[in-house]
Amino acid sequence: MIDLDHAATTPLAAEALDAMWPWLSQRHANPASDHADGRRARQAVEQARGEVADLMGAAPADLVWTSGATESINLALKGALEFRGVRGAHLVSSRIEHKATLDTLRWLEAQGHRVTWLTPDREGRISADQVRAALRPDTALVSLMWVNNELGVINPIEALAPELRARGILFHVDAAQAAAWLPIDLRQVPVDLLSLSAHKLYGPKGIGALYVCRRPRARLSPQLHGGGQEQGMRSGTLPTHQIVGFGAAARAVAAQRSEGATRVAALRERLWRALSEALAGQLQRNGGGPVAPHILNVSFDGVDGEALRARLPGLAVSSGAACSSATREPSFVLRALGHADALADASLRLSLGRGTTAAEIDAAAAAVADAVRTLRNWAPA
Repeated sequence: MIDLDHAATTPLAAEALDAMWPWLSQRHANPASDHADGRRARQAVEQARGEVADLMGAAPADLVWTSGATESINLALKGALEFRGVRGAHLVSSRIEHKATLDTLRWLEAQGHRVTWLTPDREGRISADQVRAALRPDTALVSLMWVNNELGVINPIEALAPELRARGILFHVDAAQAAAWLPIDLRQVPVDLLSLSAHKLYGPKGIGALYVCRRPRARLSPQLHGGGQEQGMRSGTLPTHQIVGFGAAARAVAAQRSEGATRVAALRERLWRALSEALAGQLQRNGGGPVAPHILNVSFDGVDGEALRARLPGLAVSSGAACSSATREPSFVLRALGHADALADASLRLSLGRGTTAAEIDAAAAAVADAVRTLRNWAPA
């Protein structure tokens, strides 16, 4: 199986597994316990906090552990508005955010808040001017993803962050797809809240983090109540093994992020060229302008999407975000770009990883092209 679905999840890095194993096999103390083993666990947790913070150019004390990016997003959006105690606040986001953001914002709408939903341009980008035009005197928060999880398009986070800070508007960023590939430095980009997921950067599933700016302080009301862990913002016993795996994965990413991004971007373009040549240009690339190196989204007119995916048993690919696969509907992201349902369904998100090879790219391109040609011959448009 050739894995071209790294945007859904990444394999666990060897460094992460090595770091996790002692905490699964030998050490079991609760990091909140006040004895030698507990303090040892707490030290491991804090070391990992520093490693994840270093990846983002943040201070360790700025990070709150969560169960993943979904919880991180919920805590950021719900917690920020609840702490402020505002009713009917105005929020700004886009129509092509991750489901974790979309569904949380819809829940907030049901509580009486008002959301301006921005529509991306034909390339899938939300411009800084769109955000500026949507702001109102009562705007409390803006939430955007740094990298779109289906298209790889990079949003203008760096341009917007200082402007929103100057206006006193909280800025939440979903960086789940960005952290492994882009040089993020929160000392230079003043966002208030930023969500991370370990399994998108070669760490274990079930652990994530929320960056909470301390200067100026972005205050949150907790969404889980209990023992008051994580500065009172997220109660619950900390899973030491998952946290140290997250830290080790972040350290490994930091050591090779720049070089890896360059190599993977070259492979992505090799894949696009191979598909374009094999299909004589009869395909459409989705997402343009500045894009993350690891995602290529392509539509194939004149074929049935389900039949196409069925003819690729040797490839791990997807038609969109893994979290939306249960609905069996065409990608809402591509439909937001103006694609008809049939074309949106006949699309593949091909996402590469640091272990992807040129041989795998060539084999995948040949398999996809062969499947498309076969289906078009069977049922020509």
